[in-house]
This record gives sequence, structure tokens and C-alpha cells, in this order.
Amino acid sequence: MNTAHICLSVLFLFAFASTLPGAVRAHIAEFDEVWQRRAEEAWNRTLESYEPAPAKIVSHLNLNVHRALKEVKEEELSLNSTRRQLSHGYDGPCRVTNPIDRCWRCQANWAQNRFRLADCVLGFGYKAKGGKNGKIYVVTDPSDNDMVNPKPGTLRHAVIQKEPLWIIFQRDMLIRLSQELIVQSDKTIDGRGARVLIANGAGITLQFVKNVIIHGIKIYNISPGQGGMIRDAVDHYGLRTRSDGDGISIFGSQDIWIDHVSMLNCADGLIDVIMGSTGVTVSNSHFTDHNEAMLFGASDSHTQDVKMQVTVAFNHFGKRMVQRMPRARYGYIHVVNNDYTHWNMYAVGGSKNPIIISQGNRYIAPPTNPYAKEVTKREYSPESVWKSWVWRSEGDIFQGGAFFVQSGDPTYTSKHPEKYDLIQAAPAQNVAEITKFAGALGCKVGVPC
Repeated sequence: MNTAHICLSVLFLFAFASTLPGAVRAHIAEFDEVWQRRAEEAWNRTLESYEPAPAKIVSHLNLNVHRALKEVKEEELSLNSTRRQLSHGYDGPCRVTNPIDRCWRCQANWAQNRFRLADCVLGFGYKAKGGKNGKIYVVTDPSDNDMVNPKPGTLRHAVIQKEPLWIIFQRDMLIRLSQELIVQSDKTIDGRGARVLIANGAGITLQFVKNVIIHGIKIYNISPGQGGMIRDAVDHYGLRTRSDGDGISIFGSQDIWIDHVSMLNCADGLIDVIMGSTGVTVSNSHFTDHNEAMLFGASDSHTQDVKMQVTVAFNHFGKRMVQRMPRARYGYIHVVNNDYTHWNMYAVGGSKNPIIISQGNRYIAPPTNPYAKEVTKREYSPESVWKSWVWRSEGDIFQGGAFFVQSGDPTYTSKHPEKYDLIQAAPAQNVAEITKFAGALGCKVGVPC
């Protein structure tokens, strides 16, 4: 399309956009038949992906953590493993301490067998296979200059393809996104083997898509995209309004896995999971320097988020974090074996009766703020209402005066052994070791990661 035609389209679509409700548009200025179909298909996938017995997913993850810790102890009794150097400054045996990492990290041939990663996810995102068995797409160009006709070899060109793709990077790259990066279904963004930075520009949007893996990249200094004509698929583009400035926005999407990312300082949230998204795992990631970190459920009026199911596992919430790790509306949230070493307001919060199961986490309250010792925060509801919400703490440890205000049935898990199999999370005393390598790893081709 020529420049004059695009400009005329922009003028028309901005006028049209003002007639549509904001929640429905969700930064889509022209909610055309393509987006309408995507929205309908996405909701049907949410209904299909929803786990009617979420406790089974909880127990399966916990069981695998126990197995991994047992294997680690056995290995400690034996001699050497392969040595490697990580970007974290660790120089020692290939030591992995959680079941996701044990699935792939100690294999020297990981670069020849990248698809193996897709078999390693646990938690509610366990169905995410990304671009497994698709073609390998090598990003060779860090530029992001053309939103309507992205240049081949760029990340934007890769993610708009409709076929399954496993996207890797030719070399270290700093990618400044000029507008939000709209990702199609069946994609893996795999930063292993290069230092991949998404920074100083817009963030990543997963909207009405399925089956996406984002692994091994660093996302920081994200600002809102100003909007305009943006291609969202090889056969479709349209006008977008200003984006929020989230690092990763998961909107009406299913079967998503975010693993080994490092994130800080985004204009809005680090990771949002909203508008009927479900089947999401956020794992092995490192978060610093941010206020409102994770929003799971964007509005009290979005009741479709009752189908939302998210696992937050093996992450480190580190320096200068403030709140929302996560903050949930509706849904079922499993927060397990994370290390909360910093917060300035609270760690885990919510409204509208979400189920929050906190297991085997370490919560360290801020030492200098006597009013921020409580891990939890309920919003917009009196105690007479929230006392029935199921917020349970099992096997967590609390330091620096931290405390978790529980609510709901105190026998919620023990009274349903057929659901929970009575498998508790790994002891919180192991959390520092489990999360030791949270964040983007410094993987080198030819050696264990």
C-alpha cells in the first residue's frame, strides 16, 4: 500500500474507532471481521483449555519438583558434571534445581535440539508447544522500521507469519520496537545462544492467539507505542491505538509460557494476563525495578476471567519491586516456590474472589517499612466479603516480620485428597536454590546451559 493510501486510511479509521467501546477494541481501532473472528475463536479456546480440576495441575507440578530435588541430592553424592559459565557469574557444574530446567539445561546439544524445550513446561501452561516441529526462523536484523511491511529477517517479520515457527537470533541484539509487537499463534521466541534485549521501545502483545513460548530474553525500559497502522499477520493489518506500555500483554490468549525472561522498568505492567486468557505459566524469571508487576484480570466487569488459570513458579522478585506479584481478579492462581526478596507495598493481592494457592514461597518483608509487612492485600471489599475468598498459604516461610493473611476454608486442600493427591510443594527452604538461575541465561552453543 502506498503512503497516501495509508494516510487516508488512518484518518478514516481514527474517526471510526471513536464509536467502539474501549474494552472491546483493546487497542484495535478497526475491530473488523478478522478481529471479531479471532475474538470468538479465542473465547472458544479458553473454554476448551480451562482445567475443570486445577488441583491436578498443582499436584503434578509439585510432584515433579520433589523428584528434581531428590535427583539433585543424588548427584551431589556423585562426582563431577560438565562445567560451564553463565551470565550470572556462576562457574561450576551444570546444576539445575527445578524440573523445568532439568528437562533441558544440562544437555550440551541443546542448540541442535531446541524443540525439546517445548516438552519441559509445567503448570497451567503445560499445553504450550510454541513453534515445535515448525521451521527455524533466524532473526538477522534488529531493526524495526516498517510496521506494515516488515523487513524479512526482523523479529516483526517472523512473528506475523501464520505457520508454526521457532524463532532464534543470529547474534546478540538490542531491538527497539517502534510499535507493539503483535505475535501470531504457534510461535517460540527463543533467545538462547545470544543476548537478546527488547528495550527502549514498545512491548510484546499476544492478542487472541494460542500456543506461544517466550524464552531467554531481557525486556526493559518499555514505553507505550503511539499507535498507527500495524501488520498483525501476513494477510492482515489495521489501525492500532496507543498501547499501554506493558512488557508482555497476554490478552484473550491460551496456552502461553513465559520462561527465563528478565524484566524491569515498563511503563505499565511487566506481564498482564487479561480478558479471558488461560493456560499460562510464568516461570524461572527475574523481575526488578518495577511498581505494578503483574495484573491478572484487568477489570471487575471482565467476568470471563473466572476461567483464568495461571501458574507463577520458580521466579525471583528482586530489588526495588513494589506490588502486584501478582494482583488477581477472578481465576485460579498457583504461586509456588518463588523467592520474594523485595516489595515496598505488598506481594500478592486481588479482588473479585480469585483463588490464590501460595505454596513453598519465601517472603522477606522490607526491613525499613513497618507498614508493608503483610504479604497480601485485598482490594475494594470489606472483610465480611473477602473472608470467604480462598487464599491459602501452605509451606511458605516468612522473614523480616512478613505475614500472610489467609481466608476461605482452612481445610480447602486437605478435605479434597482426590483433587490434590496430598502432594505439598517443595520446602520453601529450597527456594533460593530453585530460583538461583532465574532470568535470561547466558547459554553458549555446544555446552550445557
